[in-house]
Amino acid sequence: MEKEIRALKARKNAVVMAHNYQSMEIQALADVVGDSLELAVKAKETGADLIVVCGVRFMAETAKILNPGRKVIIPVEDAGCPLADFLTPDLIREAKALYPDAAVVVYVNSTAESKALADITCTSANAVGVVRSLPQDTILFGPDANLAAYVQREIPEKTIVPVPPGGHCYVHMGFTLADVKAAKKSGSMVVCHPECPPEVQEQADLIASTGGMVRSAATGRDEPWSVFTEREMVSRLRVLYPGRVFYEKPEAVCADMKKISLADLRQALESEEHEVVLSPEVMDRARRAIERMIAVGA
Repeated sequence: MEKEIRALKARKNAVVMAHNYQSMEIQALADVVGDSLELAVKAKETGADLIVVCGVRFMAETAKILNPGRKVIIPVEDAGCPLADFLTPDLIREAKALYPDAAVVVYVNSTAESKALADITCTSANAVGVVRSLPQDTILFGPDANLAAYVQREIPEKTIVPVPPGGHCYVHMGFTLADVKAAKKSGSMVVCHPECPPEVQEQADLIASTGGMVRSAATGRDEPWSVFTEREMVSRLRVLYPGRVFYEKPEAVCADMKKISLADLRQALESEEHEVVLSPEVMDRARRAIERMIAVGA
């Protein structure tokens, strides 16, 4: 099956992009593996005829928005994101009516329709830099309230209003202070994603996006890491740094990220299903917000 997938990629001039939370067998066949920001940048740059996004729906939408002339497919159509579902266009409009002078910052873990109403998007890797780049003192930030709290702590001079107040990722909400205590008792360094609860972030030794974890592990010391994010990230870190010790929480699994199998990937390359189709108006407005984010990083 792996040989068939490689042959199909070559024949179709296809690029396979996989998020860090995908299974390792998918990551092994991907041309690009990374966090949401890294995948977004590569989607914009690729010249492939077919972009296959092994992740969840919003990632495939982002690839299409940034490269509208290419065909973008996602192997499993119902691979969604419960966090993204917390934010709706109506909630953004309601918040904007209450805070008409505020800037709207939408996390990339959101639908294309929500991105289309944003002034700028962000990822967990660049959220602080994006918010700092804005002249407004009040920021409407959604959908992840824990990431909003992280940005607020880093930029106390601004007012960060989470939209909605309780938006969250169920995987990261599963990490607790008891997990921190157990990790530190074992002598490991606590490395957490900014989607974790604020009280966990405050006790962590390092807060980083998944891409940031990869970079920090390359330059960090050799002490063990307890990694507070989806468990597949630990699998990737072990492959990248085989001499290091990394601990995961076995229950920290994103069910939607695990929906894509090798058989699904092969079938998607053969049939070129399921194609991401968005309205030109939504794509144009969302693209402006995403490209502003990329420009801040550049």
